[in-house]
Amino acid sequence: MKFAAAFLILLLCFSAFAQLPEGFVYVKSIIPDLDVELRYNTTNNFVGKRIDGYNSNKLILTNETAVALKQVHEALQNQNVCLKVYDGYRPQRAVNHFMRWAASLNDTINKQVFYPDIDKKRLFEEDYIATRSGHSKGSTVDVTLIDGNTGKPLDMGSSYDFFGEASWIDYPKLTATQKANRQLLLTTMLKYGFKNYPKEWWHFTLKNEPFPNTFFDFPIE
Repeated sequence: MKFAAAFLILLLCFSAFAQLPEGFVYVKSIIPDLDVELRYNTTNNFVGKRIDGYNSNKLILTNETAVALKQVHEALQNQNVCLKVYDGYRPQRAVNHFMRWAASLNDTINKQVFYPDIDKKRLFEEDYIATRSGHSKGSTVDVTLIDGNTGKPLDMGSSYDFFGEASWIDYPKLTATQKANRQLLLTTMLKYGFKNYPKEWWHFTLKNEPFPNTFFDFPIE
């Protein structure tokens, strides 16, 4: 009986990993000590609900992206700073969820936290919400920095997923500390093969992403 139970557990574990398309990995298998908090697997996001396709807090990326991210993580640890990841691979069904939410103009439960200065109906035209996301290609990550001793996020000048100029990489109204923190993240990510989206200090894509034209929709399990 104990053998059968153990075999079942192994089979379930194998099934969980086997569902990934070829070329994708669970990032914890490559960076075991990485701090992961998938915000769309929680209610702490601009929608205010767990997003479709996010069924667990398991970070998934293409293998190439995970390997590059490990280099970033190790380089930062030498400075007593660590990475924290808020999002990685994002199923297309999650993007569809965002689109439905954006079309519901009266649903503004988290407006004061995430987009206080922008009318919700303008989120599409200002490129904060789109019908397709680079995240769905599997090589884009949303990251921040945390203190290596306390685990607390460093001050980056705006919160994650804040829709507004304060999130732009070159926002001028930053303190010296905030500028230094953003610069550390930016230069380290660029050094190891990533490029940044200028309107989001947290958003990086592997330059030579392996699936540049494919948008995936498998759930995060």
